[in-house]
Amino acid sequence: MPPTSAGNPVGSHPRQPGKVARRAAAVALLLAAAVGCGDAGGLEGAGATQTAVGPARLWPELTPASSPAFEIGEVNTEVVKGVKVPGDDIRRVDPVGVVRAEIDASPGDYDGDKAPYRDTNSRMTDCGKGPEHGRCPVLRPYYRDLTGDGRDDLTLGFRLLPGKTTAVRVYTVEEHRLVRVMAWEDALSGVELAGRSLVIRSPSEVAGYEYRLQWTWDRDQRAMLLTQDEMLRTGPRKHSRYPSAPPSASPSLSPSASTG
Repeated sequence: MPPTSAGNPVGSHPRQPGKVARRAAAVALLLAAAVGCGDAGGLEGAGATQTAVGPARLWPELTPASSPAFEIGEVNTEVVKGVKVPGDDIRRVDPVGVVRAEIDASPGDYDGDKAPYRDTNSRMTDCGKGPEHGRCPVLRPYYRDLTGDGRDDLTLGFRLLPGKTTAVRVYTVEEHRLVRVMAWEDALSGVELAGRSLVIRSPSEVAGYEYRLQWTWDRDQRAMLLTQDEMLRTGPRKHSRYPSAPPSASPSLSPSASTG
């Protein structure tokens, strides 16, 4: 929606008093006609509206914190070593090679009988023909310009086996190098690309709800930042005698994406 100035959208014509007066007169005539015709079609009240309640600031005497209590890695970027980008074209990068580079960089997670993702490592031998062939844990890559530089970026996923989680990564090209700008692992119920954002939906332990997390490209941090973290209802709503606050509106997200 464009910004407004004095109640009018930028670029629109100013309101004309003559037209407003004519419309008001027409409305008055219609209301008078409705009253003269009796109760049929008359205006009816919608009932009492709820009283607006403003925000209440709690514990104002507390000193505002100046640093975070926990390190959660809001800015998650890393140059992928050992992977070249021919012609700075990310579509020419081998997705299987990208996953192999991550496995090589974290051998404790993938190598050995007790490694948490040992089966991912063993099944990489099935990736000779590319992602999603045989038992290859690498999923089909998706390409879209998420950084706004006019070039495609790479969204990649691979299964973390023998568990039920999936790794989701976003890569871009900077100074002829492949750079990971987003990383997340979770049990997935859906992944979507929308504009400059990537949205991950995951099941919740609360029946009838799911988690919805959205990462959006931030040009100052040169990374995909976690910009929304929500818990949303997915199942039917149970009737209650207690009123609840109306849900906040969120933009619809298109699942469409260009594939390689």
